[in-house]
Amino acid sequence: MNRIITYIVLNIVRSNIVVVYTLLLAALSWGIFSVEDNTSKGILTLLNVILLTVPLVSLIFSTIYLYNSSEFIELLLSQPIRRSTIWWSLFWGLTLSMQLAFLLGAGIPIYVYAPPDVGLIMIAMGLCITAVFVSIAFLSAILTRDKAKGIGIAIMAWLFFALMFDGLVLFLLFQFADYPIEKIMVGITALNPIDLARVLILLHIDVSAMMGYTGAIFKDFFGTTLGMIIALGILLLWVAVPYTVSLMKFNKKDL
Repeated sequence: MNRIITYIVLNIVRSNIVVVYTLLLAALSWGIFSVEDNTSKGILTLLNVILLTVPLVSLIFSTIYLYNSSEFIELLLSQPIRRSTIWWSLFWGLTLSMQLAFLLGAGIPIYVYAPPDVGLIMIAMGLCITAVFVSIAFLSAILTRDKAKGIGIAIMAWLFFALMFDGLVLFLLFQFADYPIEKIMVGITALNPIDLARVLILLHIDVSAMMGYTGAIFKDFFGTTLGMIIALGILLLWVAVPYTVSLMKFNKKDL
């Protein structure tokens, strides 16, 4: 298994797309921190960039890679290797490669410019979001043999979590503005890994005070040690559930 993971990582890190992705993150990160005199503003700007770019690239690249590696996967299946081992190796190979690109591109400038506690939580959330959307990519790719449909599913998943979900939340807030639904919003946030990561980071840079009563509820829950553990557990579920479903389908799929 380690040999397969090593081969996949070495193969991916040499990819032009991953190199461009790393350089793009580095250029944006260093540029934002260099332009902004206020570190907090720089963090907020970079946060929005990361929460849009990292999920999109992780999702689309991983989906395309799986489709393009169909012959490699068939070759592995012809060997005395368990299907779960192959799928697990592919997942970790892609995840580690994309996480390495994130660390080199955005992790270094964040570590240099951001306060230690904020910088570490931003890097941790970036790594978690990468793993989450690689996992979703595996589910997207295994749902259909058609490459165009698989990529379309991946794009729709990104659009939903990055853009449409917030619109639905705002709609609910307007529709039930007369009711105390702030506590329910904590549970709704867990349904979107991007929003969950955003809230955890914002709470560490004291922006929750600008979010009113809802921000205070978020801080009371996610700002505690128990809340952080629960939030990280939810993010791990976002990694585990799509991957497990994709593994079940891969084990039954006739290639």
